[in-house]
This record gives sequence, C-alpha cells and structure tokens, in this order.
Amino acid sequence: MLTILGFAMIATFLVLIMTKKMSPIAALVLIPALFCVAVGQGAQLGDYVIEGVGNLAPTAAMLMFAIVYFGVMIDVGLFDPIVRGILKFCQADPMRIVVGTAVLAAIVSLDGDGSTTFMITVSAMYPLYKRLKMSLVVMTGVAATANGVMNTLPWGGPTARAATALKLDASEIFVPMIPALAMGLLAVFVLAYVLGIRERKRLGMLTLDEALAREPQPEPETVSAGTGGTGGKDRLRKGTAASGSASGTGTESSAGGAEGADGDDDFQGLDPNRPTLRPKLYWFNAGLTAALLTAMIMELLPIPVLFLLGAALALTVNFPHMPDQRARIAAHADNVLNVSGMVFAAAVFTGVLTGTGMVEHMADWVVGTVPDAMGPHMDIVTGLLSLPLTYFMSNDGFYFGVLPVLAEAGAAHGVSPVEIARASLAGQALHMSSPLVPAVYVLVGMAKVEFGDHTRFTVKWAVLTSLVVLAAGILFGIM
Repeated sequence: MLTILGFAMIATFLVLIMTKKMSPIAALVLIPALFCVAVGQGAQLGDYVIEGVGNLAPTAAMLMFAIVYFGVMIDVGLFDPIVRGILKFCQADPMRIVVGTAVLAAIVSLDGDGSTTFMITVSAMYPLYKRLKMSLVVMTGVAATANGVMNTLPWGGPTARAATALKLDASEIFVPMIPALAMGLLAVFVLAYVLGIRERKRLGMLTLDEALAREPQPEPETVSAGTGGTGGKDRLRKGTAASGSASGTGTESSAGGAEGADGDDDFQGLDPNRPTLRPKLYWFNAGLTAALLTAMIMELLPIPVLFLLGAALALTVNFPHMPDQRARIAAHADNVLNVSGMVFAAAVFTGVLTGTGMVEHMADWVVGTVPDAMGPHMDIVTGLLSLPLTYFMSNDGFYFGVLPVLAEAGAAHGVSPVEIARASLAGQALHMSSPLVPAVYVLVGMAKVEFGDHTRFTVKWAVLTSLVVLAAGILFGIM
C-alpha cells in the first residue's frame, strides 16, 4: 500500500505542477500533507516535517549565503571576462548563443554548486535570449543538463555520497568515469547545437547592429517550449543577406562584419558600466573565491559556514558603507527568499516521503522487480534505475538508501561495488531538473520560466544525455 501511495503522491505532484494547477511551493507542502493523512499517519505529520526541515536546513543556509556571495561577485565584475568571451563568441546568432549557454554552464559548474552556475549563466545569457526573443526554456534546459553532467565532480555531491555509502575512494569512482562523462558533455554540446539551429530557423539571424537596435521586451514572460508560431518571425527583421535562410554564408559574414569596437563592449548581458563594479578589487575577489572553493574541496569547514563567512567578507570589503551593503542584500533578497522557501517546502515532501516509509517501500519494490537473470548486469540495471530514482528521490535517499541494496545484489553475482557506484552517476543529468533539487528553482526563478514548462522541455533531453553517459561507460568497459 505504501508503495502505491508513494508513487501516487509523486505522480499527483508532477501532474499538478506540469499542468500549472498548483505552484511548486504549494504542491510540495499540501500534496504530502494530504497523503500523510491518507496513510493514517496524520498525527506524525509535524514530526516528519520538523525532521525534514532539520535535514535540509544546512542546504537552505548554504544556498542563501551562496546566492548573496556569488551575487556580489557578479555585481563587482568577477565573472565579466568569462562572460565577455562567451558573448563575443555568441554575437547575435541563436545557434551560438545556445552553444555558449552550454559552454558557460559547464565552465562555471566546475565550482560544484548548481545555484552558482545558474546565477552566473542566467545573468549573462538572459538579456540575449530576451533581446532576440529566443525560447527561455532552451536556456534553462541546456544549462540544467550541462550542470547535471558536471555535477558528478568529486566535490559536487553524488560521487562523494556514492563513495561514502559503499566505503570506496571517490577518485576510484570518478577518474575511470571521465571518458563517459566527457561523452555526456559532448552530447550536451551537440544538443545545444541542434536546439540552436532550430532557434535560428525559427527566428532567423540578426546582425549585431540590428540586435542592438531592437527594443527588449518590457516585461519578461514565460516562454513556451514549442518551436512553432510565426509571431516571432513577423516581428523579427532578419539579416539582409539571409532572406529567411537559416545558414547562408552572407548572413555569417554580415554578422561578423557588423562586430566593431563598440559592438564588443555594448552587447553584453551584464552592464559593463554598472556602478557596483570594483575593478581595483578584482584580484582580491578572485583570490577570495579561489580560497573559498579550495576550502570547499578540502572540506576545511562545512559549506554553509564557508559561504556565510565568504558573503560577510565580500560585502564588507567591496561595499564598506552600510547603505551599499543593504542595497546589495536587498538586490538579491528575492532570489534568497524564493529558493529558501522552496527548500523548506521540499522538506515537507521529503520528510513525509521518508518518515511514512514510502521511500523504503518504493525502493524495495523497484529492486525486487529486477529479474534474477539480470544479476550479472546489475551495473547496467543500476545505471538505468538511477534515472527515475534520482529524479523522484533526493541524492541522499538514493545513494544512502538504495545504492547499498543494489551493490549487495550486484556483489552476489560478481559485480564489484565500484562498478555499481560508477553506474549510479549516469542519472545526474536528469537529477538536476528534479523538483527536489533546490538549485533548479534558482534557475527557473531567475529565467522567469514556469517549472512545469521547464520540466516538459528538459526531461526528454536530460534522459537522452544520461543514456549517452551510461552507454559510453559500457562501451569503454568502465562498468
């Protein structure tokens, strides 16, 4: 019964948010509360929620101060050189913009924190997408999938959890997986190229001067995932040599020739003349960020404490006057409130899912459905199961609750725990778009995209990317 109710609760939640009948935060709270009563454990709802909040409170604190810290770093111009290089590559070509989104998200993902990646990527790319009337779900989908592949870094979380759960060395899991993960990242870049070509065909391609001359939309709106519709075409004045063609050489040369000295400086997602820039403190901020990331990797202090200290120091040094500090905190308060609220709402969902025993029963049922004949291939089974299980469960629930059971079943058929651990990373490209991942709400919130739209668009591409990683692992003999 708990198994059925667990799957029913997850299905109800997904249907309601994807059909936009409820907001994610309301669904995360009300649906599990109703199902908790339905299973006859309503009296324990308070205990489950408090336990869930306690478990996720460090994550909420980390995200709150990470948003403030990296928000300040964006304000003061730390990432402007990287962003400027990406935007120079993008010019006004939708294909280059989508590929640039994937490249930027992959580079920034090296810090191991999804919220940071999404903040920087959206801050840089959002104005371009709005100016050219490109689909915003393309931006969120590509960024989330690229970050999902890069999330497998040893300091990103899943690899460390797998190593801890199975008592393995993280490098023993990650290093042999590099070729497979590289294929996954290549798949993301190919996906970005295909989606970019599709956007170019839908919208045409402007020259840089034409893009600069266009008025941006006054109020951001949710952009659908569809590629059809002629409204964008009717409003868009294409490059003179394009004549409606998606890939004429005249368009390419026109775009390239329009790029002058002013174009490089003016066509930026981040205002190069914003008053918050601190060029004299650039190397201090770069050093502080490098030190912060090093301390995270070396685990010198808990990550929430590191971001708390880093945010306080960054604010004090870059904005020594109290009114300026208040202004910077206020500027990022919207994101902080949205994300922290979503984390605590998710705590209700995970608290009920775990406290009632639904997760345990669901995991046991899934593992029990694996035929005995698949025992010698438990690494492949683990890779396939990692897709739905890491989407519907937290990483902690999967890696500490399900993975040891899978590893034990694999060991009985001669499959080593390290092979099971490597296979378990395959689903991370999909995991980063899970409604239980707080960072995804930073992404859709800053991009002003409905979570349901993002889910409908992204899931199929993320599943495909995860399968590429799994197939590459099998092909290279890693699993």
